Amino acid sequence: MTDRSAVDTITGYFYQFDLSILSVLQLASATDSIEIECVEDIDIRTASDTTAVQCKYYAKTEYNHSVIKDAVMYMLSHFKDAKVTGKPHTCYMIRGHFSAGQEKLKAVPDVDFLKKHFLTYTSKKVEHYHHTELGLDDGDLGAFLGLLTIDVNAPEFAKQFAEVIGQLRLSFSCSLFSAEFFYYNNALRVIRELAIQQNRADRTITKKAFLDRVNTSSALFNEWFLQKKGKKQYLAGLRLEYFASMNVSPYERFFLVEVDPSVYVREELKDLIFSLSKKWAKTSKREPDPFCPYLFVQGISDAELLELKKDLTLEAFKFVDGHDYLGADFSASSIAQRATHSNGIRIKLLNTIANLKETLQAITKTRKVYQFHFGPSYFETTSPSVGHVKIHVESLSDIKGII
Repeated sequence: MTDRSAVDTITGYFYQFDLSILSVLQLASATDSIEIECVEDIDIRTASDTTAVQCKYYAKTEYNHSVIKDAVMYMLSHFKDAKVTGKPHTCYMIRGHFSAGQEKLKAVPDVDFLKKHFLTYTSKKVEHYHHTELGLDDGDLGAFLGLLTIDVNAPEFAKQFAEVIGQLRLSFSCSLFSAEFFYYNNALRVIRELAIQQNRADRTITKKAFLDRVNTSSALFNEWFLQKKGKKQYLAGLRLEYFASMNVSPYERFFLVEVDPSVYVREELKDLIFSLSKKWAKTSKREPDPFCPYLFVQGISDAELLELKKDLTLEAFKFVDGHDYLGADFSASSIAQRATHSNGIRIKLLNTIANLKETLQAITKTRKVYQFHFGPSYFETTSPSVGHVKIHVESLSDIKGII
């Protein structure tokens, strides 16, 4: 597969995922449900009926009947099976976006049009009629057409995505950023998790269950979202939302970063520390309420943390860590002391999660926690008065790109 065709394929997947999200958000009742990749790409179940939807996205391809012929024949086979077994009727929908050629499809196809363009095919130079092979007459085909909707004027990718974001904002009463970076991010994860389930029942979800799973405190990241958004735009969006303020308020900011021991480089972590201090410390003589950030590093050994502190000391980069003398217990009041121009404190290093929790509890000022992590979250705050943002990253350089 060429790079270009791979991109087109991925775009098609995302188009279908977005349609799945949109379909469940637009359900009228909390108990209505969708099924992912059952009879078709999406099955929509309400109290009164079931609609099987197949999605086609061909932004660079002109519409031709052959593109959807297999889908129509498969749906007719399902219709025949339901007729034989006495199962309730299913409604069928083919929804596609094409670059041109939509006028080739009659607004309301009749039986003759259906047979000629969708049910007749040639195999080994022999013409076949799918409806005849199924034993269906014109009356059956008329009934099938009454259940079939073909829409070849579906919106293009960006327009459908904007509709999804709009529905998410409506469902969660949230900002544009939260709708895309949080709720849409989570919605993609939920749809993907449903799609890979082996059992049909496990690929079904009600509107209420979907909203509950999307409305969680999971991190602002998943690999599908990053694939769709792109690393550069992803980092820029987070920076704009959380770290782009020109007037930095004197809050107590806690930066929690994770290192991977297998690729850890001390100089890279030091560079991040210098960047954090430069951006998020205000200790000039004219600053009425001076402050500097706190930092906790997950995944670093005690020995390496000591070596890091030695390096910072040699470079005259002043820090405090809550221990005032050799053998002293950790003191939250010590580490929470004000950083000023005169004392030169530029960052506050927290040695353990326990130190972090104790310090958060001891401070009464506005507290903001920004947790950056590679894998699962390693810290949870139980206080509703502490702002806590969890951001999944792939490297320390990502953190620097965000802050």
